[in-house]
Parts: sequence; C-alpha cells; structure tokens
Amino acid sequence: MEPPNPRTVEPTNPYLVVIDESSDWLVVDKPAGLVCHPTKDGEMSSLIGRVRLYLGHSEGRLVNRLDRETSGLVLVAKHRTAARDLGRLFAGDGAVEKAYRAIVHGRLPPGAFSIAAALGKDDSSPVVIKDCARDDGSAAETGVRCVEVFTRDGCDFSVAEVTPLTGRKHQIRIHLAHAGYPIVGDKIYGGDDTRYLRLVTGSLTDDDRRVLILPYHALHAGSLACIFGGRPHRWTAPEPEMMRRFRCGLQTTAVWTRDASDRAPAPVAAPIA
Repeated sequence: MEPPNPRTVEPTNPYLVVIDESSDWLVVDKPAGLVCHPTKDGEMSSLIGRVRLYLGHSEGRLVNRLDRETSGLVLVAKHRTAARDLGRLFAGDGAVEKAYRAIVHGRLPPGAFSIAAALGKDDSSPVVIKDCARDDGSAAETGVRCVEVFTRDGCDFSVAEVTPLTGRKHQIRIHLAHAGYPIVGDKIYGGDDTRYLRLVTGSLTDDDRRVLILPYHALHAGSLACIFGGRPHRWTAPEPEMMRRFRCGLQTTAVWTRDASDRAPAPVAAPIA
C-alpha cells in the first residue's frame, strides 16, 4: 500500500514534514530516530526513501545529513544540477549558516563562548564510530550560547544555541561533552559509550534509561541559511515535542523503541582490555 500524499496527510502523523520547496530543492524537518541513508527495510525506513516517494522519482539527493537521533532541517536537491550547485555551496567556508538547539547536563555559563578542540578517532573506545578530542586530530570549533538554565528532578540542565564553525563528524556532541556539558540522552558521548552497544543489540537496561533520561539525544538542527540562486534563504524548524516537554518539566511522551534501522547491530571493534 502506497503512503498517503504528504500534502494531504494528517498533520498528526506525516511521513515527511516539508518546510519549504522550489523547483530545485526541498527542505524537510527530519524526526529523531530516522536514518538519512537507505536501509534494507523499505523506503519508509529512511529519510531519503521518504523523500523519493514524495518526489515520485529517485533523483533526490540529501545536501546535508544528520545523525539518526538528531532532528531538524535537511536540504534536498531535486535534480543533479541542483545537487552539484548546492553541494559546492555547502562545501564552501562560511557559505552556509547552521544553528542547533541542545539540552545539556549542567549549568552553562551565561553569554556566549567557543569550544576549540581538534577531533579524531577514539582508539580506546569499543565503538568504531566514536571520535574524541585529540591533539593530532582535525581542527574544529563550535560556538555556544546559553539560552536557558533550568532544574528538573533536582538536577541542573541548560538549553544551548550551538553553531558549528567547522563540519567534523559528531562535532557538537563531542565538543559539548569535552567542555563538561554532555547532551541529554547521548549514548556515545554521555559518559558510558557501552550504552550505545547495548542500544544496537536491544539490551538497554532500566538503569541505562534512567541515566539517559530521553530515548533520543536532545539535539535539533533548528536553523539553516544560505544564498542560492542569487537570493538569501533562511529556514527554521520548531523545537521537537520531546525537547519542549522535557524543558517545560512535563512528562515526555517519546517511547523507548527501536526502528528498523536499529535491528542489525552497528559494527564495533573488539573491546580493549
């Protein structure tokens, strides 16, 4: 059975949330828990699969990508020429402005500051995809601004506006954890990376869930701006309900389930003694 047309689908359960659209591009709001790349579990199991269903052809290309658990804005090129031109734009220094919202553990200092720490592979971790701050890594810098500090269940948390000034893998997550403010719900950089291994094998414990607090890490790509076709463009995506409810002291409605993309364990290295 074909999914409903996204222009007429019920807003309570859209399979693709379209923020803006032109003849060249499509801007969508990716939900947390959905992978960007194709999987073996059908078109609905990935963002690119849903995009191609929406477009009615296979020419759609993701210009930027987000981690599976990160929600927010993704720009899609509708055809090869747009993919080439937008790809060049995103590869240029300072040509695209990105801003994220994160909820982190601890009380951020007031105002704005930057985190500069080179990043590279974490050779000591059993998680193959994990990177870390290391002197011989690639230069990376992230701007951080404290938006709000709040207390919940006796613990301090902060809402941060985060601007990546470089584009390294997991940069925001690593930098915030490196500075002492890990993102709520982060299974790799939240203090015990073996939680990620238990996630992908379906063996998270009740203690894991208690420490993680949220089923997905609280990071949202909320703003994206660029100049394309001689015109400035700026798109925004609203704060996801999971983050809003947690910030406001409400019970979160997100559930601890794994989608099809999680059924096969991610590759991991042998544990280091």
